[in-house]
Amino acid sequence: MTALSPSAAEPARPDTAISPSLAILIEVALAVGGFGIGTGEFAIMGLLPEVATAYDVSVPEAGRVISAYALGVVVGAPVIAALAAKLPRKTLLLMLMGLFALGNALSAIAPDFLSFTALRFITGLPHGAYFGVAALVAASMVPPHRRARAVGRVMLGLTIATLIGTPIATFLGQMLSWRSAFLLVGGVGALTVVLIALFLPRDEVAAGASIRRELGAFGRLQVWLTLAVAATGFGGMFAIFSYIAKTTTDTAGLPATTVALVLALFGIGMNVGNVLGSRLADWSLKGTIGGMLAFNIGMMSVFSLTAHNPVMLFVCVFLTGFGFAACPAVQIRIMDVAADAQTLAAASNHSAFNIANALGAWLGGLAIAWGYGYASTGFVGAGFSAVGLIIFLISIATEKRASGSR
Repeated sequence: MTALSPSAAEPARPDTAISPSLAILIEVALAVGGFGIGTGEFAIMGLLPEVATAYDVSVPEAGRVISAYALGVVVGAPVIAALAAKLPRKTLLLMLMGLFALGNALSAIAPDFLSFTALRFITGLPHGAYFGVAALVAASMVPPHRRARAVGRVMLGLTIATLIGTPIATFLGQMLSWRSAFLLVGGVGALTVVLIALFLPRDEVAAGASIRRELGAFGRLQVWLTLAVAATGFGGMFAIFSYIAKTTTDTAGLPATTVALVLALFGIGMNVGNVLGSRLADWSLKGTIGGMLAFNIGMMSVFSLTAHNPVMLFVCVFLTGFGFAACPAVQIRIMDVAADAQTLAAASNHSAFNIANALGAWLGGLAIAWGYGYASTGFVGAGFSAVGLIIFLISIATEKRASGSR
């Protein structure tokens, strides 16, 4: 079987040896890995009370394991991508998912809270690099005008995890043991290793690949601006989502049993946004990014103004999840502006998303603590989207200026 095209500097081109049916199998394999990562990342949020009880710590203390995982993502994505510059993509994906599977399996048997926290950090290390490399592989198998859809299909694993994987793992953890949830996620990681080994062809390392070349991504202004768009533009989604349970019960006055429905609406919105956003990005990459950021400014402002109304809450929660539509477009954008350092840039994009997660939750929490109420997270989110849009417009302007000066 012919190897995948190793070129990183040129736009992805389909490999003639990859048949449509094999491409689908590869995308499914990569999406299964995304499903495992998404399930493992979000399930812990519903299992914090059980973890706290098991290790005899408070729930806020137990929440540190979420921060540890996020820190692992932020640190691991650029470091691993740079150090693994000379590894074939198939080998790197197998190593990343192997580490993820092992980290979750060991998390399930961690004897104390300190070791559990350390293992969550280690398990987060491969997260960003995996999604970055998976996106590059998916984009390399299709024509340029279908890249975003290919990346979106891989990202479906992550979005489906929010809708199906996380509830199942949470239910399993509550009914049996929180440890069983991590064993389940570890099993999904192991299955991904098998699928990648079976379906992804061998590939050759791109000529001239090196740590130095990958680090060259950080010398490009457009890479930094695109990462800044991801780190700010998606913060609003996390500002709202982090406190949506209390918004549902305290602001909209709905019973606690309704929270599951609200979370499901958010997950459905993410999946719909991922599918439609991928198609829009293939049609107009910059238009999708700018358009969705502008849309989120208005929609999140409406969220704050109408969160007390149950019907409007449901609508806005769905549309908040739909904001994920810009994700495939931003992923393709970072790959395009990175030139011959795509692996590091594509992986670092997921570090930026986790920074958005942390910033969104933090600033949303500050607004609530300052007495503005849970509905204020929508205005916080609109602010994030506005900053992201301004940075994106600066990116486009500087890009045009640079092109005109040549």
